[in-house]
Amino acid sequence: MNPILIGFIVYLFVVLIVGVIAYRRTQSQAGFVLGDRKLNGWILAFSERASGESAWLLVGLPGAALAMGFLELWTVIGCTTGILISWTFVAKRLREEVGRTDSMTLPDFLRRRYPDSSEAIRVVGSLIITFFFTFYVAAQFNGAGKVLDTTFDEMMLGLQSWVASSMGLTVETTTLGMVIGALIVLFYTTMGGFVAVAWTDVVQGIIMVFTCVLLPLIGWFEFGGSETLVPAIKQEGAHLLSVTGGESGWKAALGVIGGLSWGLGYLGQPHLLMRYMAFRSASDVRKARLIAIWWAVPAFWGAFLIGIVGLGAYGTGHFEDPERLMPFMAQTLLPGWLAGIMISGAIAAMMSTADSQLLVTTSTLSEDVIKRFFRRKATAEELAVFSRGATLVVGLLAFVLAVASTDVVFRMVSFAWSGLSAAFGPGLLLTLWWKRTSGDGVLAGMIGGTLTVVAWRLLGWDAFLTERVSGVAVAVLLVVVVSLLRPSKPSA
Repeated sequence: MNPILIGFIVYLFVVLIVGVIAYRRTQSQAGFVLGDRKLNGWILAFSERASGESAWLLVGLPGAALAMGFLELWTVIGCTTGILISWTFVAKRLREEVGRTDSMTLPDFLRRRYPDSSEAIRVVGSLIITFFFTFYVAAQFNGAGKVLDTTFDEMMLGLQSWVASSMGLTVETTTLGMVIGALIVLFYTTMGGFVAVAWTDVVQGIIMVFTCVLLPLIGWFEFGGSETLVPAIKQEGAHLLSVTGGESGWKAALGVIGGLSWGLGYLGQPHLLMRYMAFRSASDVRKARLIAIWWAVPAFWGAFLIGIVGLGAYGTGHFEDPERLMPFMAQTLLPGWLAGIMISGAIAAMMSTADSQLLVTTSTLSEDVIKRFFRRKATAEELAVFSRGATLVVGLLAFVLAVASTDVVFRMVSFAWSGLSAAFGPGLLLTLWWKRTSGDGVLAGMIGGTLTVVAWRLLGWDAFLTERVSGVAVAVLLVVVVSLLRPSKPSA
């Protein structure tokens, strides 16, 4: 049997067992949403990092570095800086505030903090999360399809033939890969909720950072190091060795800002903020912060170097889709069993984010919509059942979007990341640190930031300035101005 397939099957077996065990321990809504706030800090640190870095870390970022060269260095700097800022200025204070309000979701926290704007914040926040996370989960399924198709091409062709002969359907092999990835994620997320997600994130986080460190090192020495790779990149185009992409003046500045702006997103991603809310106490945050940062630095630099090594080794024209670089390098450079682990790491990156986003979306729908407006007297067990059902529905919608979309993973993630960071980042940060922030200000920032991101992408203005910058800028302005014009007193 293919040794790569054996490694992948072993990985799947581990995460599925975790899902079954977690199901037997998760029968309440609090357990499904936040694991009853009983998990250790180091588990939550790994879970936050694995969930934060989706298909784009091992598929999108290497592909972008392959296409753009050293310009993507600013993305690495922006992301690692954003992680440090989020863990320093948001994690502990958010856990302290959540402890006072006993909230289980981000919209629920904002509702309790601003009772005069509570229902509007709850509804708008829930709709925004559902909308953008559907795109985000679709990106993960899209990435899973590419990795599985590139890795197991013969098996996928056989499966394609079987589907055609037995069902009479003509399905692309990438789509079949999406089906496999989606089924795995939906199984253990639906079964075990937050506990299953957190524990599988530990396994996935270890594999991801191992892949990011080892693969570029092996490639670097295999392809001759700087003496061979640097001249090869220069031959592809001198601009690929420039940290400004060969541009100067305002074009160079916009390129740098675009990369750094990825860091803004870490302040407002609900699936990451949920980890902060799940700590047993605020005192656990400090040690977890160190683990998260030590994970992020080698992971991001390694993913970037995968793209740079691939650029020097294969050039920009070798791949029709540059996001297939990582699984191709793993199969080409490594023994089968080790390649299986590496490719499991890529799929782990997708699954660890998709499961968390599904969990946040369905928890928000059950806590902030169903419980509030339709089933006020629903028991914890009934809400947990609804959350599992909603997980399946949202996952299926994301799968349909992944099949229908023509966007690459990097671009889909950028859109969802931008929308969530603009909607929640400015309002949450100011809520935690500026006493004059009002509920109407937070609501205005949520709506204005979201509309700006959507309009910016639809009008094509992201070709000049990324919507990550414009959305956050508009949201900050609206939160501050409306808070000053329409002040309100937050609840204690």
